[in-house]
Amino acid sequence: MTLLVLGPEGTFSHELAVRAYDGEVRFAPTISAIFTRVEEGECDGLVPIENSEAGGVGPTLDGLLVHEVFITAELYLPVHHHLAGFSQPDAITVLYAHPQTHEQCSRFIDSLQVPVIHTSSNAASAQELARTPGAGAIVSRMTATLHHLPVTRENVENNPGNTTRFVRVSRERGRDEGSTKCSILIDPEKDRAGLLYDLLGIFARRGINLTRIESRPSKRGMGQYLFFIDLAWSPACQDALTLLREKARFRELGCYREVKVPG
Repeated sequence: MTLLVLGPEGTFSHELAVRAYDGEVRFAPTISAIFTRVEEGECDGLVPIENSEAGGVGPTLDGLLVHEVFITAELYLPVHHHLAGFSQPDAITVLYAHPQTHEQCSRFIDSLQVPVIHTSSNAASAQELARTPGAGAIVSRMTATLHHLPVTRENVENNPGNTTRFVRVSRERGRDEGSTKCSILIDPEKDRAGLLYDLLGIFARRGINLTRIESRPSKRGMGQYLFFIDLAWSPACQDALTLLREKARFRELGCYREVKVPG
């Protein structure tokens, strides 16, 4: 299988693709670019969608909103961050970190009391570190190894159980056999009292567990939101979605199962 992931080499997406799949890994400069190339039919993509510490990944949610692609699998990766640099932690003058990495390591980063510059990926943080005297970077073990960077402090994430959920996105809908989860995007279009109660009640009355719900600005104006919902698959799902179609505009993002990641 050929997969597009966020580059350059050494991102957590790259690490996961290598561990979970056999085949070619291609790199894109942004998550948005991954969605564009998947929609154009180049190959499947692997993108982070939520983190146990920092929550939803905005560019991925936006990609699902604007591109005609489907989720065909989910994967979970325990995430550990490390401080790398050629200076000891108390001698660092500037720190490079991806915004999600910053959130996941905020307590340690705050303790350094140095300016933080955000980058497009952990691998980009390593590249900036290599050309900036006195700098440090928060990176993965794989990134540090690829860029020959010394690790000066291990496991600086806020939560030792830090985990990121990834999804594989495809141009074509996946086969539903063996699915354990479905994802949908609801656009209520008009706000009214009791709207969310009515929509979620469709699933509650059928005993369908909603494993995640997240609001996202519709980009049509202040106070107008979309809802991303994950639901545990059951035989009642199709009946629920049929009734939901009568109450709100929504799009099925796919039904899928988890791909186990080798240790």
